[in-house]
Amino acid sequence: MYKAMTIAGSDTSGGAGMEADLKTFQELGVYGMTALTCIVAQNPNADWAHEIYPIETSVIEKQITTILQGIGCDAMKTGMLGSADLVELIAATIDKYNLKKVVIDPVMVCKGIDSIMVPEAAAATKELLVKRALVMTPNLLEAAYLADMQPITKVEEMKQAAAVIHDKGCQYVIMKAGDRLPGDDAVELIYDGKTFTEKRHPKIPNSYNHGAGCTFSAAVTACLAKGMTVTDALSKAEALIDAALRGSFRMNQWSGALKHCAWREK
Repeated sequence: MYKAMTIAGSDTSGGAGMEADLKTFQELGVYGMTALTCIVAQNPNADWAHEIYPIETSVIEKQITTILQGIGCDAMKTGMLGSADLVELIAATIDKYNLKKVVIDPVMVCKGIDSIMVPEAAAATKELLVKRALVMTPNLLEAAYLADMQPITKVEEMKQAAAVIHDKGCQYVIMKAGDRLPGDDAVELIYDGKTFTEKRHPKIPNSYNHGAGCTFSAAVTACLAKGMTVTDALSKAEALIDAALRGSFRMNQWSGALKHCAWREK
C-alpha cells in the first residue's frame, strides 16, 4: 500500500484542506494520513466568513511523529501553515527523516482575499520550505510573494516568478493561473530549471473551484507516492482536477465543491 501524509488544515465544509486531500488520496489508491494544523469553520451568520482555529505546534509535532516514526510515508504535502514555528518544524522534519518527495502547496491566501493571511508563516515558507520542495504549486498571488514580485498579470511574469522560485531551490514549479488572467483559457506553467512548459485548457464555465488547489497538489503527491515521475504525476493530476471541476456542484448560497470521484465516471 502506498502512503502519503498531508500537513494541512481542516475545512469544516469538506471542500478544501485535509478533507480534499484525503478524498484525492483515496481516489488515486493511496493511503492518506493527516497532521492537522488548524480547523477552519465557515460562519453562515456572517456571509460564510472563514474563522481559523490553530492547533498548538507541539500537538502537530506529535501527529507527525505518529506518521513518520510510527508508520512512514512515500510522499508528503503541506497545506495551510499558521505560524513560523510550524514552518520551522516542517523544515526540520523533512531533514530529520530525509524526505525527498515533498510537495509544498503554499496556502497563503483564501479565495477572494488578496493579502497574505499569516505574514510570518509566509516569510518562513519562503526561507525554509522553497529550497526543500521537490514540487511547489503556488497560485499567482503566492508566486508573486515567493518571487518578491508585483502582482502577476501575464504569462511572461509567470515565467519570471517560476525562475526565481526555482533559483531559491524548488526543483519543479507548477503555477496555475486560475481565473486571474484574462481570456478563455486557463493557463498552467511548469518549470524544471531548463524548460518552461505552458499548458492551456478552456476555462470551465459555471464550475466551483473551492478546494481545487488542495486537490491538485494532493493528486500530484499521491502519484509521486506511487512512484510516478513529476511529469506523469502532473498529467494524472490534470485529468482528475478537470473532471472534478466539470462535476462540481453548489453546496449553498455561498459556495460549491469539487466532485472528486468524477474522473472515474468519464
